[in-house]
Amino acid sequence: MKSKNMLVAVLTAGVAALALTACGSGSATPAASAGASTPSAMASSVAAAPVGEFGAGCAAVPTDPADAGSFQAMAKVPVATAASGNPLLSTLVTAVKKANLVDTLNSAPAITVFAPTNDAFAKIPKADLDKVLADNATLTKILTYHVVAGKLTPEQLAGTHKTLQGGEITVAGSGEAFTVNGSAKVVCGNVQTANATVYIIDSVLMPQ
Repeated sequence: MKSKNMLVAVLTAGVAALALTACGSGSATPAASAGASTPSAMASSVAAAPVGEFGAGCAAVPTDPADAGSFQAMAKVPVATAASGNPLLSTLVTAVKKANLVDTLNSAPAITVFAPTNDAFAKIPKADLDKVLADNATLTKILTYHVVAGKLTPEQLAGTHKTLQGGEITVAGSGEAFTVNGSAKVVCGNVQTANATVYIIDSVLMPQ
């Protein structure tokens, strides 16, 4: 229990530090804030409104708002709970539970999660996957490598981002077409949960 609490504290502190860095580099000036009430600024704000969910993989998400895996239901609960209802992410949910990261992810402030699909995990040979799932330290490193501080919009997605694991991931692309680390494709993007923005990807990311 003590080690779990220490992991929660370390990861939460990492999120806060990364978020402060992000805010410091992109904070608005007072003049910009004051001008936000002008008609032209309001029009610009409307034009820059974030897009909804996108990608071919989104078709597999339940459409009934009463379904726990629907976009509407996921938006009301924190990220680990939201993923548990999504049919694309059952293997990821199993891995998160084995690594004892459910509470850590659910209680984290605003984050972005790159969530591998079941098919992404299926690309890993079963013997190797079973070995990783049985190794808590390695599993934790891999899973936290998929988490970035801040809720990144599609417009903010391209670039290099530091992960909670400590390494970096690089996202390339624009619009509705993005790849992560050169190979993993975003198949369903900009999925909202209560504390995270989720980009569902077709490959598992491996830290260096």
